Amino acid sequence: MSYTNTLNLFSPVKKYGIEFSNAIAMAPMTRSRALGSVPNDLMATYYEQRAGAGLIITEGNSPSPNGIGYARTPGIYSAEQIAGWKKVTTAVHAKGGKIFTQLMHVGRVSHSANMPAGTKILAPSAIQAAGDMWTDVQGLQPKEKPEAMTHDEIKTAIAEFTRAAINAIDAGFDGVELHGANGYLLEQFLNPNTNQRTDEYGGSIEKRSRFVLEVTEAVVNAIGKEKVGIRLSPYNVFNDMALYSEIAATYTYLAEQLSKLDILYLHVIDYAARTSEEGLTLLKSIRNTFGNILILNGGYTRERAEQALANREADMISFGTPFISNPDLHYRLKHGIALQESNPDTFYTPDSKGYTDYAFASQNVLA
Repeated sequence: MSYTNTLNLFSPVKKYGIEFSNAIAMAPMTRSRALGSVPNDLMATYYEQRAGAGLIITEGNSPSPNGIGYARTPGIYSAEQIAGWKKVTTAVHAKGGKIFTQLMHVGRVSHSANMPAGTKILAPSAIQAAGDMWTDVQGLQPKEKPEAMTHDEIKTAIAEFTRAAINAIDAGFDGVELHGANGYLLEQFLNPNTNQRTDEYGGSIEKRSRFVLEVTEAVVNAIGKEKVGIRLSPYNVFNDMALYSEIAATYTYLAEQLSKLDILYLHVIDYAARTSEEGLTLLKSIRNTFGNILILNGGYTRERAEQALANREADMISFGTPFISNPDLHYRLKHGIALQESNPDTFYTPDSKGYTDYAFASQNVLA
């Protein structure tokens, strides 16, 4: 296996003619600042502040009105949204950064009060997710039962992902990440507890993987393999996703097929997999199977990240929550400067507090 690994968190990572300035990625995180599902100037400032990351992956960006699930989350299916995202990409590129957007269709993880008029909650099967969903107009509400997608609706969803990827490139993004993790639509197809279909999209591992692979292939054909990544979370139980016996076999198969599609990167949330021997074996198998950039995520510190790179377990490491309160995270990690604590009470509020008002270490510490 020929790895792209740099062995250094602060060295460039290169693939397909694209160069990321360092091996630090900013993980996608819902922040709920997109009023009316349209990106705005506040969001442009937020991402611009974090442009020191080798790669920024934006919060989940819906490919269609049906894909909106949470309050104040953005989409990339309208001209107004594309124009809003252009402000973001322009600001990041002006700082020398690279930015992908995560295409996220929530599937059954939704509530109609958060969705535009004329939409419906869709999923592989009509199985309701446990738990509640915050809505700005009705407060906390139980998630609603989805409708099982028809064959035509599956094909429409694939077309929506494809159109969204094209829109993302038009908006100035360097590429897209497909959200196949954390219990949203793509993973709902993978898991037999949420996918009880009896057609070509349900049953065997190959059939349950079909939707994910068809979406990926369609997006690759539309914008190019060098602009496509995907995020996966084996052993995930978030959003009421139950474990099942074929997890290792499912993700081994996916890694093999995604490698054949030759996409730029695979982004794996690994903390759950690391709790068992089977999971650890799976991570090694993914590493050995997928030949392009592998990004790992799961509560990494600088020390753990450096070790993972040195051991060739990954090519890049993504950081989530630390980027919320440390816009200059790359600088702090490089210079050994203490990280600021974040305030969970402001993770999903609609204004600038706890969003763009965290201090930069470089304002107080000489380089």
